[in-house]
Amino acid sequence: MKGYAMLGIGKTGWIEKEVPRCGPLDAIVRPIAIAPCTSDIHTVWEGAIGERNNLILGHEGVGEVIETGNLVKDFKKGDKVILPAITPDWNSVQAQAGYSMHSGQMLGGWKFSNQKDGVFSEFFHVNDADGNLALLPEGMDPAAAAMLSDMVPTGLHGSELAQGRMGRRDGP
Repeated sequence: MKGYAMLGIGKTGWIEKEVPRCGPLDAIVRPIAIAPCTSDIHTVWEGAIGERNNLILGHEGVGEVIETGNLVKDFKKGDKVILPAITPDWNSVQAQAGYSMHSGQMLGGWKFSNQKDGVFSEFFHVNDADGNLALLPEGMDPAAAAMLSDMVPTGLHGSELAQGRMGRRDGP
């Protein structure tokens, strides 16, 4: 399979890799709509997370399930899905304690284009599919849904950290 990858700090290009293998709790997905993130840019051009070589980029998108592991209950081949940018191992101590971003290790929940190949490829692997995928609602535009995988949650999280409140504020 082909994918667009970080070849090293400051270097990108197309590479060939084997199609990922599906574990019993996992899914293999074919991208339908993907979006680049500024994290991809920081990763490549500034080495923000350190040296990465031949790592396929991308962690925002919508796809179609092409294979599921035998323990996956909520998804099947052909399902259209939204995938989050953060895909923790939900049974890890950190995720169980409420720190899913750090499952297994610091930033361990951020797997795509950090610890493993991302979504800018013909196929990609999703760990813990039942916990890390959501069905694409019928009739929803996949390109619009791709914004739900990282941009919308990031904005909401920023608002929470700033202690922003929902609703309209009257006055100056």
